[in-house]
Amino acid sequence: MDIELKDIVKRFGSLEAVSHVSLNIKAGELFTLLGPSGCGKTTILRLIGGFHEPDQGGIFFAGKSMIGMPPYERNIGMVFQNYALWPHMTIADNVSYGLKLKKIPRGEIADRVSHTLALVNLVGLENRFPGQLSGGQQQRVALARALILNPSVLLLDEPLSNLDAKIRLQVRAEIRKLQRGLGITTVYVTHDQEEALTLSDRIAVLDRGIVQQVGSPGELYERPANPFTADFIGINNLIPGRVREKLEDQARAKVSTDFGLILSEYDPRLQNDEKCMICVRPETAAIDQPEGDRLDINTIPGTVSFASFVGNTIRYDIEIGTHSIFRVDIQNPRNHRPHAIGDSVKVTFSSKTTFAIPL
Repeated sequence: MDIELKDIVKRFGSLEAVSHVSLNIKAGELFTLLGPSGCGKTTILRLIGGFHEPDQGGIFFAGKSMIGMPPYERNIGMVFQNYALWPHMTIADNVSYGLKLKKIPRGEIADRVSHTLALVNLVGLENRFPGQLSGGQQQRVALARALILNPSVLLLDEPLSNLDAKIRLQVRAEIRKLQRGLGITTVYVTHDQEEALTLSDRIAVLDRGIVQQVGSPGELYERPANPFTADFIGINNLIPGRVREKLEDQARAKVSTDFGLILSEYDPRLQNDEKCMICVRPETAAIDQPEGDRLDINTIPGTVSFASFVGNTIRYDIEIGTHSIFRVDIQNPRNHRPHAIGDSVKVTFSSKTTFAIPL
């Protein structure tokens, strides 16, 4: 089922939590609302679910207006951040609770509980209580309780935030596999950029109730539309500059910066002499590479101010200019000669992995 939000506004007193948001969510896709705390993503999820009513705008499921329609009539499944399980009920009773409210026959309930618990890998735990399960298992129970109602839309509000890192990765993979298998239109809320990039078909990046950019994980990571998205999605080196000349035959631009002239790919909205921000991902940069003299390679001198070993990566902070830090990730560093703090180095990065965006 496709979902459309048209010019949605939601206010709480004088605070405009959601500001003129329009989104088109395709049937069967996993669409993520991503942003920092207080950006309006959970409010949008609750508007879709019918737990809030918009002050302005329309919400449509498959072309049908949802304005004024309560949650129980929208055929949604909701998974909350805190699981919201009944501690005194068995897992089977928690999962079947919604079916019992609908007065589904007992035999059908038993069959659907067995089928749904199998979907989320909880077979054999029917008679346990939530307190006897791990956090990951409790999250699966909450997911099963939402899925057993055969919803047309699945809403997930920070469902993995209470899990430790290893379990989070496991449950994340299970959610994605299950969603693809069932083909349920899913709206997922998170503040975790890696989680969003891994799970999503498309992502809406929000800040202060405003949609900053909508796109696939690759589009947002490689071609951010503005400095907020560039800074929020992963780690980015952001260098302010001004477009000196667009080399349209090369799809590159010469950009004047405090660190000299930088050659970069560019957003087509940019014009000559316009201020811009150059984005360079840490994993696309290198230190003291001999190809620094090639015409399409940019070079900035600096000093190592910090280095950290994080398993398959050595992460360097290079001080360039006055109090500016350029981050470089050396991946698979087995053959890399480590640099010490205080070493003078040259940071290099290709124009093909550099992107200039409007300010």
